[in-house]
Amino acid sequence: MPEVLLIEPFYGGSHQQLMDTLEPIIKDSVKFTLPAKKWHWRARTAALYLSQVIPKNDTYRILFASSVLNLAELVALRPDLLNLKKILYFHENQLLYPVKKQQDRDFQYGYNQILSCLVADKIIFNSKFNQESFLSSIDTFLKLIPDHRPKNLAEEIRPKCCVIYFPIFMPEMCKYIEPDNKSRRLHVVWPHRWEHDKNPELFFNTLMKLHEEGYEFKLSVLGQSFKDVPAIFEEAKAKLDKFIVNWGYQSSKAEYFKCLQSADVVVSTANHEFFGVAMLEAVHCGCYPIAPNRLVYPEIFPKEYLYNTDQQLYKMLRKFCKSPDLVKSHKVKVDLEQYSWSVLESQFKFALGIT
Repeated sequence: MPEVLLIEPFYGGSHQQLMDTLEPIIKDSVKFTLPAKKWHWRARTAALYLSQVIPKNDTYRILFASSVLNLAELVALRPDLLNLKKILYFHENQLLYPVKKQQDRDFQYGYNQILSCLVADKIIFNSKFNQESFLSSIDTFLKLIPDHRPKNLAEEIRPKCCVIYFPIFMPEMCKYIEPDNKSRRLHVVWPHRWEHDKNPELFFNTLMKLHEEGYEFKLSVLGQSFKDVPAIFEEAKAKLDKFIVNWGYQSSKAEYFKCLQSADVVVSTANHEFFGVAMLEAVHCGCYPIAPNRLVYPEIFPKEYLYNTDQQLYKMLRKFCKSPDLVKSHKVKVDLEQYSWSVLESQFKFALGIT
């Protein structure tokens, strides 16, 4: 009989990968998921639906869910789940999601996550940055309430928190080297979602500036695109067409890793990132990382890989366009082992209370 409930209201991407990784190591578990579509509706309504489809069972003792689930609603609707050990995993937090104007922020998503934390027995974040940015933002976030604001919630939540990095599976591979290696152009890859929070405008504007000044390079733009693609992608594809090697989502993980292997430099321009799976995968494939000195990146990468200003990003890429050998011969100073499942498996087992 199942003892562990695995619940994922947004079963796709890294959310799906974590659930599929945990399920085999838990002997007596049962998984309930919803497809990774219409995220906002999943966050708003999944608890009610799941309260109806999860069968009652006296053998449950642990509930593990991502923070997309409104845990407070679920246990209110299903009091039989209240006494389970309730574990919440934060892939991202809604208190820090970038919006152009504060009035554009939907208060409910962040508020749901705070309520879920108050109900949970253990809260796991995928990075220190994710944990600290969430806890330090609670008081400011609650000031949006016009009056009668709750107090000291961060202090109540913090003792239940810990960090367990998201596990990355690194395939065995050798760095792909083109013939006549020393004369080839710098190959730049951007493997992120095609959305505004990844700040593609900065990335493409930097490359277009390099192009206008006569610098040559190769370009691979990977990652997933959705219905509303920022206009900069169409503009960049037209202006940088002669440099493009790969454009768009790769059909398989093998093809994706092959693209990463062929590249020299991986760039992030994100305004919103709590872990950065794509950057670490690219580093594993031999890429030199360039990332902003903010968000989770200082936690992962030493200072030499980080830029503080748009101009610094431009200068770094210009230097490598002039001398691609600087990155081709460089060994990246990042300990990837700490993000591997071989290291993290025992941490997840301990958190779940299983052997």
